[in-house]
Amino acid sequence: MRLSCAFAPGLATPDHIACAERLGYARAWVFDSPNLFHDCWSTLARAADRTDTIGLATGVAVVGLRHVVVTASALLGLEALAPGRVVFGLGAGGTAARTLGRPGARWTDIHRYAVAVRDLVRGDTIEWDDTAVQLMHPDLMGSPRGVEIPIVFGVGGPRGEKVARACGDGVFTVRDGSGAGFDWHCRLVSGTILEEDEDETSARIQGTAGPGAGLVYHQAYVSGNRALLDRLPGGAEMAAEFDALPEERRVAAIWDGHLAQLSDRDRRYITPAAAAALTSTGRPDAVRRRVEALAEQGVTEIVYQPCGPDIPRELTAFAAALA
Repeated sequence: MRLSCAFAPGLATPDHIACAERLGYARAWVFDSPNLFHDCWSTLARAADRTDTIGLATGVAVVGLRHVVVTASALLGLEALAPGRVVFGLGAGGTAARTLGRPGARWTDIHRYAVAVRDLVRGDTIEWDDTAVQLMHPDLMGSPRGVEIPIVFGVGGPRGEKVARACGDGVFTVRDGSGAGFDWHCRLVSGTILEEDEDETSARIQGTAGPGAGLVYHQAYVSGNRALLDRLPGGAEMAAEFDALPEERRVAAIWDGHLAQLSDRDRRYITPAAAAALTSTGRPDAVRRRVEALAEQGVTEIVYQPCGPDIPRELTAFAAALA
């Protein structure tokens, strides 16, 4: 099993990716949610200039935010900076779309988009919006020609898996119950490795594992899964607060700090114990057993997202736990 990492991109992320390379991580995946984080493409380009071996991937690029030519050009530019290291991850972009007040992309559209980008980076001319388009970079631009870049789809169910089997190389998942049967199955995990003198009540866990737990709460709320919220510690109370907000303020409140840091509201309900229970948090041997269980389920690439004020510490501790 490969050990990779993922980041909600900020100014320091390229340096954190360089740190991950030194620690032996196989690949760095960068989230694409422009309302919440820095741009994934510029982050990956800056990381390419700081690294030599680590893979660089969008995790995952969101269909509907960019014209296919824009995405294909970005891929070629990144491939020029990091030859053979680039992976194109893409998907519906539920979070990115919802922060714009839109639903995620349909899988028929994702399939069409993926094929179009794949053909463009190969050097083909395609038809898009009733227009013949192609990449026409002059030779002096230094763009590679006719490249094949692996495609990994962020999936959460059978429709996405069907598209991944039709035109993809692998899948990226965030929960159990999807991605079975793929030779390349990436799974996002979060959490923190406890110090010898820590337990699951440590205040540090809120900052390091809390954002990963917040994903569960936020997705349960926006998907209308009140049964899950009722089972989560403080979930019903958090939902009641969101319900009471005016609609024009609710979206910003839900996604405040999402996948990066807990908002003040989140911290009232996502306790250290709750954050530990919902993530891969624990002693090194316990976290190692959790990862081994994922491998038994068919996961081939663990994608660890470090959070908190000391990202190098989190990357170092997680890599050491799985060594």
